[in-house]
Amino acid sequence: MTTTPRPAPTPAIAADLAPTGTLRASVNLGNPVLAQGTPEAPSGITVDLAREIGARLGLPVELLCFDAARKSFEAMADGRADLCFLAVDPARETEVAFTAPYVVIEGVYAVPRDSGLTTVEDVDVPGIRIGVKQGSAYDLFLSRSLAHATVVRGEEGVDTFRKEGLEVGAGIRQPMTSYVAEHPEVRLIEGRFMEIRQAVGTTVTRAPETVAFLRATVEELKANGFVADSLRRAGQDSALLAPPA
Repeated sequence: MTTTPRPAPTPAIAADLAPTGTLRASVNLGNPVLAQGTPEAPSGITVDLAREIGARLGLPVELLCFDAARKSFEAMADGRADLCFLAVDPARETEVAFTAPYVVIEGVYAVPRDSGLTTVEDVDVPGIRIGVKQGSAYDLFLSRSLAHATVVRGEEGVDTFRKEGLEVGAGIRQPMTSYVAEHPEVRLIEGRFMEIRQAVGTTVTRAPETVAFLRATVEELKANGFVADSLRRAGQDSALLAPPA
């Protein structure tokens, strides 16, 4: 078996990625697959990745915690964070240089139990309103891909779906499955409407060597079991591990 060479960190990469001398990583606590805990004591795969990258570069790590992906993205765009953990999306790639994904999760639909909607394809018709979390990967995806249904944005997609009496709610499979288990009047539509490819990112202004270091590091951590082990420790399914780039 061939061993992937460990990507070499350098002082130049550390200085480029963390110009303040501290690696500032934005963490989205709004995605329970990727991060858990509180802003004071966050945990999960994104926290583990941030600390591992910081350790390899010899940098202290500051975790900036947010409750939504759009806020995590804004921290990157505003220069408040050096590293982010977001879903790869064309709308973000103008400002974020992404690695390949380390985790792949699914976007799914919830509907009232007595709804006539039974497939993902049934949803994209006139008159259907879909509750989404504003600025989420599935908001971005549905906003550009739906031909007939309407996106309704809120702080939480499933809350917007419930409070506004919408026909559909969109979200990530794991929390949506938990929600449905607690609300028997709601069911999930079979299948997924999208794959959400979660990756590490930094700004596109970073040096090519810095981006290459991040990409190689993520691939090594996928291959050596780091990502799968971190997922298991967080109570998540290690099968979410993304395939090699």
